[in-house]
Amino acid sequence: MKLRTSVLILSLCIAQLSCAPLKVKEEPLNALSAADLKPFGRTILHKDAGLELISGAAHFGYSFEGATTKLYVHLQDTKAHNYLQYEVDGVYQKRIRINGNSSSPLEINVPEGKHELRIYKATEAHTGPIFISRVEGQRIKALEVKAAPMIEFIGNSITCGAAADASEVACGTGDYQDQHNAYMAYGPRLARMLKSNFMLSSVSGIGMYRNWNSDGPSMPEVYEKADFQKDGTAMWDFKTYRPDVVSIALGTNDFSNGDGKTPRKPFDADAFVSNYVKFVQLVKSKYPKAKIALLSSPMVKGTSRTKLQDCISRVQREVDALYPSEKVAKFFFDPMEARGCTGHPSVEDHLILAEQLKPFFASLLK
Repeated sequence: MKLRTSVLILSLCIAQLSCAPLKVKEEPLNALSAADLKPFGRTILHKDAGLELISGAAHFGYSFEGATTKLYVHLQDTKAHNYLQYEVDGVYQKRIRINGNSSSPLEINVPEGKHELRIYKATEAHTGPIFISRVEGQRIKALEVKAAPMIEFIGNSITCGAAADASEVACGTGDYQDQHNAYMAYGPRLARMLKSNFMLSSVSGIGMYRNWNSDGPSMPEVYEKADFQKDGTAMWDFKTYRPDVVSIALGTNDFSNGDGKTPRKPFDADAFVSNYVKFVQLVKSKYPKAKIALLSSPMVKGTSRTKLQDCISRVQREVDALYPSEKVAKFFFDPMEARGCTGHPSVEDHLILAEQLKPFFASLLK
């Protein structure tokens, strides 16, 4: 009898142990694949190539511990070069040149401790994409995109932050992308001031009905393409984001006199306004609830400045007539004597532009 009781008790004990949930210790990650990252901006995740950063200031972030993190980065063209830039714990650091023929991972060193790193594409879409295959670091974890209002900035080279930063490569030397600094452009700076998310949809030299030195393709012709190339095969999925405000800053290149070699007709105000109104309708079809802001150009001066402002006012009136319950807003920049390369705003000038815009966009986001 005692033996039976002992066996029964032992059986019950074993049963209880087998039913108890096992506590498995979760090992900390030391690497993230491209699919684990949580990017913001125009990006595409490829099964083999990894995360493609397309637009200027397209970015992602992650936390890690220790003093070193590694990024596995590559370009499509082994003869090309491009730029990333980054911030550590919310503090901007610098740009990093990415060479297409490099096979070594990009290593970033920081003081020992726990850190948050955010990586940004410093250059615009037309300089070519940058691919991220994976990132490494101790106890690494992808950072979520913070819940916040969002602004999409549509524009030209000014919005790109092109020719703004000659701190490493002097104006007139190197390649066009060598002076790009999207992080310090007015849009991203303004967004950080207003604690907003942002996306750049901008192309150097582009206009509303013609470009700086050609008849096109203009922004309305490439806006729906993921890479802003007329012959691009990938279409952008506009359901990816829902901006609260869409800022449109085009017109500088429509007023350009070109290079003086290519034949250039006088500025056509009717063509500009007509294309602009149609483009606003296109944007509204993608983002029905977004507020639309029409911006002038700080680079257009004299009588051209007056003409551009008159055209923007015409666009505003025509769009408001089409959408009487959803009024568009407009903002006219003060004229600026730009200090960057080839007549563009410098990094310091972009701060001035962002500060000019801050009250205007704060009211729109409210």
